[in-house]
Amino acid sequence: MFSHCTRLSVIPKLPQCELVTDADEEVFLLYTALLASPSEDAHTTGFHGLGHVDSRSDVLSVKFELTTPVLESDPGVAKTKGRSKRKAKTNGGQRTVEVELAQDKTALRTRKGDTGSVLWQASVDLAQVLLQQHHVHHVDALLDRNALAGAHILELGAGTGLLSILLSPLVAQYTVTDIVPILPLIRKNLLLNFPGWHPSPSPSHSSPSPSPPDKPGANIHVEELDWTARPHLFSHITALPVDLILAVDCIYNPALLPALVDTLDWVADSGAGTQALVVMELRQEDVVREFLALWLARGWEVRRVEGLLGGRYVVWVGCKEARAGKGGDVQ
Repeated sequence: MFSHCTRLSVIPKLPQCELVTDADEEVFLLYTALLASPSEDAHTTGFHGLGHVDSRSDVLSVKFELTTPVLESDPGVAKTKGRSKRKAKTNGGQRTVEVELAQDKTALRTRKGDTGSVLWQASVDLAQVLLQQHHVHHVDALLDRNALAGAHILELGAGTGLLSILLSPLVAQYTVTDIVPILPLIRKNLLLNFPGWHPSPSPSHSSPSPSPPDKPGANIHVEELDWTARPHLFSHITALPVDLILAVDCIYNPALLPALVDTLDWVADSGAGTQALVVMELRQEDVVREFLALWLARGWEVRRVEGLLGGRYVVWVGCKEARAGKGGDVQ
């Protein structure tokens, strides 16, 4: 998929990806398609204003229905025992994953610039697609199952921590990051879904364990990462090379765009062929254009993934070759 990503990539070569080379052209295509799309489609539940799922509730129960094609010759679907608050159960060809999430609705209204204290719809919609693809071993899944099992994912602006709860069982290590005021909420939600949660010691070697630990959630590490601060303050976060950077609906404040791109660059330097998955709801055209122009100007190879989510979202995958002396040789 990417000329720079020659190792086993978490996001493989996919037929539904379009190379993006010009920010103005990309924004024109995105918003033209958005205007032509129906207000609701099969992938979404309509427009959600700013993008909050429910900013009035202190606790949310979020369910994901994963369907399995059942053939007439199938003897049946094995039952899966529910474990802790993050429940997984099957009913015929269907599996339900349930997550309990606390929100801080007071902080959303009183803390200036706070956007991470409540759950955003983009994370829910992305999780539904990724879990469904993984569940059925989808031939064109966005995330390669084999590469994912040994991967280190680092999420920027994680908010409530929903994606870390859902995706950590699929990876070797998951580093969930945000600014200091949000970290207690992430830890609270990890404890809600993984009772007794405590992260295992961070690996000190060059690659993570090839499989997730036996204790659920032990491979999740919660770290402060302020995009506007100097990177050397957070150098320990990338001691283990990052395979995939995840940024979901982090693009909204024009003042933070240069810092976000700086952070993407810095994390990508942790390893050869690090990829970035950027998902955002299409809101202000100027903000989308500015971010993409800054991102492309840094030498990233960016592709748009078509058809993964509804028309109000854009999904980009980027890859950048690590600079010499930081992430090792590019094979």
